[in-house]
Amino acid sequence: RRLNVRVNIELLSVSNPVHKKDLAVRLTDDADPFFLYNLVISEEDFQSLKSQQGLLVDFSAFPQKFIDLLQQCIQEQNKDIPRFLLQLVSSAPVLDHTPVSLNVVETNPFKHLTHLSLKFLPGNDTEIKKFLASCLKCLKEDKTTLEEKLRKTEEDLTRQLSYTQQNLSEKSRELDKLKNEWTSYTTALTNKHTQEMTNEKERALQAQAQYQQQHEQQKKELENLHQKSIQQLQNRLSELEIINKDLTERRYKGDSTVRELKAKLSGLEDECQRAKQEVLSLRRENTTLDAECHEKEKLVNQLQTRVAVLEQEIKDKDQLVVRTKEVLDATQEQKAILEETTEKKQSHVEKLESTIKSLSAELLKANEIIKKLQGDLKNLMSKLKLKNTVTIQQEKLLAEKEERIQKEQRELQEMGQSLHKKEQEVCKLQEQLETTVQKLEESKQLLKTNENVITWLNKQMNEIQMGKKLETAAGAHGGVRTAISPQSMPDRPFFPSSGISHLISPQYAFQNLPEAVHNKSVTSQSAVPKASPLTFQIQLSKTNRCWDVQTVTASGHPANKENGGNLGLESKYLKKKDDSIPLRGLSQNTLSS
Repeated sequence: RRLNVRVNIELLSVSNPVHKKDLAVRLTDDADPFFLYNLVISEEDFQSLKSQQGLLVDFSAFPQKFIDLLQQCIQEQNKDIPRFLLQLVSSAPVLDHTPVSLNVVETNPFKHLTHLSLKFLPGNDTEIKKFLASCLKCLKEDKTTLEEKLRKTEEDLTRQLSYTQQNLSEKSRELDKLKNEWTSYTTALTNKHTQEMTNEKERALQAQAQYQQQHEQQKKELENLHQKSIQQLQNRLSELEIINKDLTERRYKGDSTVRELKAKLSGLEDECQRAKQEVLSLRRENTTLDAECHEKEKLVNQLQTRVAVLEQEIKDKDQLVVRTKEVLDATQEQKAILEETTEKKQSHVEKLESTIKSLSAELLKANEIIKKLQGDLKNLMSKLKLKNTVTIQQEKLLAEKEERIQKEQRELQEMGQSLHKKEQEVCKLQEQLETTVQKLEESKQLLKTNENVITWLNKQMNEIQMGKKLETAAGAHGGVRTAISPQSMPDRPFFPSSGISHLISPQYAFQNLPEAVHNKSVTSQSAVPKASPLTFQIQLSKTNRCWDVQTVTASGHPANKENGGNLGLESKYLKKKDDSIPLRGLSQNTLSS
């Protein structure tokens, strides 16, 4: 069932013995004085209620929020499907002094959501009596206030009545006076108007007679004018008939012209449609051109900004050019310094060439040593050992010299590159340096050819020693004496190990190949070809490989093998260096221990 319930909310403050506030809520029914339910919520009770129902407001804001919910229920109560409901639920089938719960429920199509649920206790007899006494007291107070209001209103009404009666008597007197004045004024006006009416009638009769006379005169004049106008109109009509005929003829002509014009108009309409289509196309083109113009304006703005940036860059470039000029002056100064250094380097290169000449002189000395070795085959062991020591020392000297030359070449190349970057004139100096390097390479090639000559010498020495041993062996077995003819030795030796595939030119060949020992003298010294000391430039190897001429082993191709075995030197001379160049030309298998 549905009831109209009065909800009374009061905030009670108790200061005895501790100051605290309580919220009192009372439910009553105006139609049923025994319908009474009370609820008192203290701050402690509210905390438990807040934790149970998940409220988010404090005790101070709770009354106002509760009032807002009740107002929403009041707003929705007249609707068919209210959104907010106020439910009073009791466990008993009838509200008979049992605890009830007051629920504020929000309805939606999914579920009924309970926002707040408060348990009310029914009022006992004393509470009902107090409530009734308070109601009675309120009613009595209302009665006394209403009686006082009624008495005041009666007094006011009596006063107003007496005042209105007095006003009414005064107004009635004034009305009688006005009636008398009005009757007298009306009689005077009627008399005056009757006299004026008679005067006006006389004037109207006189005016009517005058108007009739004027009317007759005007009528005659109008008849005369009418006849004249009729004649004029007849004449005008005849003229208009003639004009009408002309106009009909003109109309026929005009119709023909209209037809022609219609045909022209249809053609013009077609042309107009074409022109409209052209206008539409031109408008589209105009829009595209406007867009392009807008884009080009943007591009012009961008280009203007770019021009400004480029002008700024040009200014910066000008400053940079000034700086580069300063740097160029400095580089020119450095160039002068470098030219001085190149002159110094050239002088140094000349010194190096002089050292190379000294080396060639030393090589000539080595040729002389070879001649001595050819003359002293018997003392070959001692001389070879001496030669080995000399060659080792010369190798060391040559290695040092070559290192110096290489360092100078590197320095020259670096200086040449730096000078080439600076200016083209320095290239000439670099070409001169390259020519010096080519000369050095040619000298190296010459030294390589000298190595090949040394190998050939070794080969010949090996063959001679082999011939000696064969002669000794043949003398022991049968006394046969053999000798190596000088014709068996080639005039121009071939050097496969040096990478040269052609015969050496005569300036590097031996000048004279002496004749071999006579067949009769087996133990005599074998002939060794003489080498020109001026044509040989021997490059001694950086490796510490030596000769040992104690025993000879026959090999199928001794000249094709390079230095391989120990040739009678001490072990300290046989250690290979990392920066050493192998000595080519000393036969590996000529002499082995």
